[in-house]
Amino acid sequence: MAVHRLTGSSLHVFRGERHVLRGLSFAVQGGEYLEVTGGNGAGKTSLLRTIVGLVHAESGTVEWNGQGIHADTRAFHAQLAYLGHESPLKTDLTPAENLRYAIGIRREVGAEQISQALAEVDASGFADRPVRTLSAGQRRRVALAGVALAAVPLWVLDEPATHLDAAGQELVGQLVERQLAAGGIVVAAVHASLPVAESGTQRLALSSK
Repeated sequence: MAVHRLTGSSLHVFRGERHVLRGLSFAVQGGEYLEVTGGNGAGKTSLLRTIVGLVHAESGTVEWNGQGIHADTRAFHAQLAYLGHESPLKTDLTPAENLRYAIGIRREVGAEQISQALAEVDASGFADRPVRTLSAGQRRRVALAGVALAAVPLWVLDEPATHLDAAGQELVGQLVERQLAAGGIVVAAVHASLPVAESGTQRLALSSK
């Protein structure tokens, strides 16, 4: 099995006129978790958006398996799942319908797989309710089910445990550890550390200065 590798080299990123990332570098490979911390305005979200190609660095490179991520954007995006700070769900659809749509554009997915994914995040009880009727925490669980169901090697998560209670935070840790055990890579921006084993964990602390 090939070992995946994600690297960032000498990244300089601006947000407007503000220089938020200055010469940042990192390297993480299959089975490893990169936890990004820092205060508000430190550039955590800017870094994640740069990693997935939504923001272009002023200078420096992000590479996936030795190739710049912009060399073949479609191929790179096919191998990652990105979860932003807000859960990307269509509010008029049910959780099950959201997953059928989101995963269906990547690969074939059956009703049983969707039901299992929702059960794993303890979302079976509201799988057939319109998302607009769900709490923020319930929506987050559905979004996490979509990340897991995508079956891709790279997860990039912005505050994945936001809106979740203690049990939900433990769930996020379990999902991350399962992804790592399968040889995947997880990059997550967090305010508080996720309950993930220290083995294979790297930490990148950003400064807001």
